[in-house]
Amino acid sequence: MEQRHLGRTGLRVSRIGLGTLTWGRDTDEHDAADLLKTFWEAGGTLVDTADVYGGGEAEYLLGQLVEGLVPRRDLVISTKAGSVPDPDRRFDGSRGHLLAALDASLARLGTDYVDLWQVHAFDTATPLDETLQALDIAVSSGRVRYAGVSNFCGWQLAKAGTWQLAAPGIRTRLASTQMEYSLLQRGVEREVLPAALDLGIGLLPSSPLGRGVLTGKYRKATPADSRGASDHMAPFVAPYLDDAATRIVDAVTTAADGLAVTPLQVALAWVRDRPCVAAPIIGPRNSQQLTAALSVEALSLPDEICQALDDVSAPVHRYPDQDWSTL
Repeated sequence: MEQRHLGRTGLRVSRIGLGTLTWGRDTDEHDAADLLKTFWEAGGTLVDTADVYGGGEAEYLLGQLVEGLVPRRDLVISTKAGSVPDPDRRFDGSRGHLLAALDASLARLGTDYVDLWQVHAFDTATPLDETLQALDIAVSSGRVRYAGVSNFCGWQLAKAGTWQLAAPGIRTRLASTQMEYSLLQRGVEREVLPAALDLGIGLLPSSPLGRGVLTGKYRKATPADSRGASDHMAPFVAPYLDDAATRIVDAVTTAADGLAVTPLQVALAWVRDRPCVAAPIIGPRNSQQLTAALSVEALSLPDEICQALDDVSAPVHRYPDQDWSTL
């Protein structure tokens, strides 16, 4: 699998990443082992997790598989901290919480360091410089190799990235931002993506298949074995089952038919090759789904197909979005 630099750093990652959101909950240890081995054998390196996935079980399960199944040196392990199970405070970006969460993640993962550590979300109750100082401490202590953020809007990312660049050699430049991005969710193109491009921050798209909808499996009905049919995941899928999404899925399916490939391959290739994107993070349930997704490696979409998909899924830009002057 092709490797790409993550932002303006020396870290190289596979251009498709393996997500572990459902590990330890919907994905058991046997399926997780099959997924990790299949991914590694295909040349995949970037494995994404977080301290809250499965209540910590995703990190623990990944830690059990590393070394016994896949050499640690062959993986780029990314985890996140900052989300908390508190209805009164969903995010905690304080220095104390983040560093304690990092130590707990390392213990579950069974490793001395993570390759990429990201703040899971912006915490309005904590000064941003305090949050970012936790990244600096983590990197300088050797527990983290590279640092990034997740779910920061445009101004938040620009402020954080600029702050980190203001003191070269002292502060750690942001390597990444992880955001939802697909043909069904192009909101990052308004402000986040321009900020990332300007600051040299790599984009790691989550839900690049539109929460599974872009595969076309929901066109006629909701499959009984799909996430859209499960009690805890149905609300996650439902927003992308409206008429607007249906038009985009139909366009993806038409493009796939014309290219003799699958809708999954078209949707994944489109987001993989967007500006600033380093590696879309996919979350297959089993090795068969993963193999189908990894088959996109040989596919590059023709320019006319990309343009048609751009047109049918184009987000609305209004003043003062980045592109307001072209309207």
